[in-house]
Amino acid sequence: MVVSLFTRKKPVPSVDAVYGDIVAAARLPRLYRDLGVPDTVMGRFDTLALHLMLVLRHLRSLPTPADALAQELVDRFFADLDLAMREIGIGDISVPKKVKALGRAFYGRAEAYEAALAGDAPADALERALSRNVLEKPEEPALATALAQHIRKLAKALAAMDLDRLLSGAALQSAAGGQ
Repeated sequence: MVVSLFTRKKPVPSVDAVYGDIVAAARLPRLYRDLGVPDTVMGRFDTLALHLMLVLRHLRSLPTPADALAQELVDRFFADLDLAMREIGIGDISVPKKVKALGRAFYGRAEAYEAALAGDAPADALERALSRNVLEKPEEPALATALAQHIRKLAKALAAMDLDRLLSGAALQSAAGGQ
């Protein structure tokens, strides 16, 4: 019992591969070049949060050990946020507050995107959520439409994947077109 307090839990196999795939898909130049996502710290946070939400959403529909993988991905995401805050020069005392604020932003956005992707959501719900949260120029509806189409395509591709395919480490990026 006491030993377990001082040992790290074993990581779920392939969490590095899946998280790397999420990051790679969120960093595709097309998102920033063609779909209106600002290439800023917050723009990159938003795309990472969006792609992570898509994978977590899919993992809820898969059998065990998908639930453990989901938790490992969330843990990895927040550890990554902490490290990123430190790397951009935010002081040690401020980091937990900043990460907490980004955590609230992540969960708020994830809830909005989940609702927008639900079958009973208004047709433009995803476009409105993306325009509000991600896009630098929300007054350009064509960008919101294009980004929403990209996200719907990814959600559809994920829905067709089993856990083994997802664990391969290149599933999301290849579904996104790798551009």
